[in-house]
Amino acid sequence: MSSRNFGNYPSLKGRVVLVTGGASGIGAAIVRGFVAQGAQVGILDYDAEAAAGLAHDLGSGCDWEYCDLRDIAALQRAVAALSDRLGPVTVLVNNAARDDRHGWQDVTTEYWDERMANNLRHMFFAIQAVAPGMAAAGGGSVINLGSTSWVEGMGGMPAYTTAKAGVHGLTRGMARDLGPQRIRVNAVLPGWIMTERQLELWASPEALEARKAQQCLPELIDPVYVARMVLFLASDDAAMCSAGIYVVDGGGS
Repeated sequence: MSSRNFGNYPSLKGRVVLVTGGASGIGAAIVRGFVAQGAQVGILDYDAEAAAGLAHDLGSGCDWEYCDLRDIAALQRAVAALSDRLGPVTVLVNNAARDDRHGWQDVTTEYWDERMANNLRHMFFAIQAVAPGMAAAGGGSVINLGSTSWVEGMGGMPAYTTAKAGVHGLTRGMARDLGPQRIRVNAVLPGWIMTERQLELWASPEALEARKAQQCLPELIDPVYVARMVLFLASDDAAMCSAGIYVVDGGGS
């Protein structure tokens, strides 16, 4: 279908939201979705040009900080800076990741550690940074972005799929630890989403046709559909949803 009549979530109006890797791709769709709901959104990203451009386009509803999320001290400083300007974060979207391909024979210990830092480690420390403020505010919502790549048993990127499988465990464990403070923790697992990066690097006509044949639904998936799931999980409509894993893949896994 070419058009959708999406819902509105009044509970998101005025909510302070932090999105890692929010300058492009799925992250940018998530940022746009929250701003459209009236939220105040802070972006953490190391693509300063893209982050500044998106914040400029979205106006007063969006702010940003440069951050290489592999540097945990820098992450902590950036979260504090955005919280000082926007207020306590009550929604965290751990989106940032890179699905670079790599052969298992070529992986060094240094590369493995860097992939974990790029795709998993920062998620925990972002949660650690915002959870006290969420608890003081009476609760909050954390949404971790996983991937169906490990569910489907994809090869060619073992460090990435290992990290993304780890998102599942992080989500379930932190949901238990933070539940008493009314902080909900869920994960969204996108399938193959048609971001600019995917279209440039891997979306050959043959690969796209194969993907559509694998899915139950025949359309390729726009990033907006991942964003819509994230908005739901952040809203009061999902008040009793925690420790859940929500798949957005057109039925492909």
